[in-house]
Amino acid sequence: MTQTYKPHLSFATTSPQGLRHDILPMRLYHKAKKLGVWDPRSIDFSQDVIDWQNCNEGERETILRLTSLFQAGEESVTLDLLPLILTVAQEGHLEEEMFLTTFLWEEAKHTEFFRRFLDEVVQERIDLHHFHTASYRQLFYEELPATMYALLRDPSPEVQARASVTYNMIIEGVLAETGYQTYFDILVANNLMPGLQQGIGYLKRDESRHIAYGVYLISRLVAQNPALWSVVEARMNELLPLALGIVQESDDYPEEAERPFGINMQSYMGYAMMQFNKRVARIEKARTQTLAQLYELAENEDEIVV
Repeated sequence: MTQTYKPHLSFATTSPQGLRHDILPMRLYHKAKKLGVWDPRSIDFSQDVIDWQNCNEGERETILRLTSLFQAGEESVTLDLLPLILTVAQEGHLEEEMFLTTFLWEEAKHTEFFRRFLDEVVQERIDLHHFHTASYRQLFYEELPATMYALLRDPSPEVQARASVTYNMIIEGVLAETGYQTYFDILVANNLMPGLQQGIGYLKRDESRHIAYGVYLISRLVAQNPALWSVVEARMNELLPLALGIVQESDDYPEEAERPFGINMQSYMGYAMMQFNKRVARIEKARTQTLAQLYELAENEDEIVV
């Protein structure tokens, strides 16, 4: 099956159906209109420049390593989200598509934010690809685009589930949460770079909506076809080792005393896995739920799963 042109037979917003403001994607859309309106160019990096200049070589490398993983990650998810938007649109899930327009816009802003930090705080045009380890390259260079663009050939529920697990559950739900906590422990504990702190706070808030939508989407697919749970479970089991590998490969200091800022990235995996397991449990419940029950129980889901 491939994505094909479909003529419109009617429009939801000029029919008695209208828009469903009670379901999670539409509530996330309304949240995004209020909370997602921030401008990367308005963040003040003046103190960040001073703090960067006062960091030693090891501290700079630690911040650069983490920033390079986020920078490339944000660019890749910006590039690779479009097939999911197209799939959702062609299936007629208007409320979900409306939310996904904010999703893509926010990923683009995240890409801009990290590049602005590199340009105006680091102030060096250096190649950061050497920070992208083997597991990172496999996940972001290969698995993410392959899984997302598979939707253009086959927009089936199985492929949608694999795509959302890859994007929302693993990349956003495990790796990004590990990275956020690392940033905050470096910056807040050491009273460093208030501009970077502010931007990371905005990113984390944006990503919480993205993860909530991913949990909703996978739950909807499983509620419609409980047999999809095996697809979801298999994809999670396939990608978790890669996520763990990225953390392990990025934490390559042989001695504890050598770690800049005293950071041990593997220590953050406990929190990320706790959040991940909570979301997995929520998705598994959908196996025994109807769509109507899912819509009803999801009234506070954006607070529960993030």
